[in-house]
Amino acid sequence: MELLCCEVDPMRRALPDPSLLYDDRVLHNLLTIEERYLPQCSYFKCVQKDIQPFMRRMVATWMLEVCEEQKCEEEVFPLAMNYLDRFLAVVPTRKCHLQLLGAVCMFLASKLKETIPLTAEKLCIYTDNSIKPQELLEWELVVLGKLKWNLAAVTPHDFIEHILRKLPLPKDKLVLIRKHAQTFIALCATGRRTWSSLEILLQIYRINLDFNFAMYPPSMIATGSVGAAICGLQLDDGDRSLSGDSLTDFLAKITSTDVDCLKACQEQIESVLINNLRQVRQQQQSNPSKTVEELDQASTPTDVRDINL
Repeated sequence: MELLCCEVDPMRRALPDPSLLYDDRVLHNLLTIEERYLPQCSYFKCVQKDIQPFMRRMVATWMLEVCEEQKCEEEVFPLAMNYLDRFLAVVPTRKCHLQLLGAVCMFLASKLKETIPLTAEKLCIYTDNSIKPQELLEWELVVLGKLKWNLAAVTPHDFIEHILRKLPLPKDKLVLIRKHAQTFIALCATGRRTWSSLEILLQIYRINLDFNFAMYPPSMIATGSVGAAICGLQLDDGDRSLSGDSLTDFLAKITSTDVDCLKACQEQIESVLINNLRQVRQQQQSNPSKTVEELDQASTPTDVRDINL
């Protein structure tokens, strides 16, 4: 008799560990060590001479597209961006090497978070073969050395579940908040996000963010993302503790975040969304034959070569 393996989902993930999720010591330890993994400085001012903020946005958008197309775990992209920012904060880098650096950072992050990590050959294909596998492997050692092999960085994703479990909301609404908060985290890294409401299909926005979000602690980005998601989805159900300043105070206490800083972070996320929505509508009016998705097509991998001059 022939044996057949018909597993539908071989990449099934483990369930959250209650011993970690419901122990406040875990959250406390994350808050204690998170600043170790922030860039040491605003590197565009004091380290990088050849790389500009718009170049970082281009490469970050490309990295997000690769992660989305390869269906990487949600933690891979923010972790790769953490590596990229930490490396750029200590090593002056030529702009022609920026896409190579982005590919190396995805390579390392996927090794840490994926069951089947991205291969060097596949990443080179996404650069339109502008880099070679051997070059990527050589740079992998360079990046590891500059990061001192400290790859288990704290990212905003690490805080999401700890924040959500403390919210007095039913499980179905927490699922919505989680999805939106994870999307906001990608927004803070690259300026691209996907927004979905309860009534309509996905709409894709383009957002041009500056470098300021890279200097925010992961806990603040996570808390601000959850707050923005709750406000955007209007899930307070009349509960005054989950609206306006009361919501900000409630979230700030969870992660011991300064209320004013948290409010500024959340307002920055929300204002960028509003501005971008206005831009998308203007683009739709000027190009009525194109869909929102076509208007928002991010730079293709080969477009990143524009900065390799």
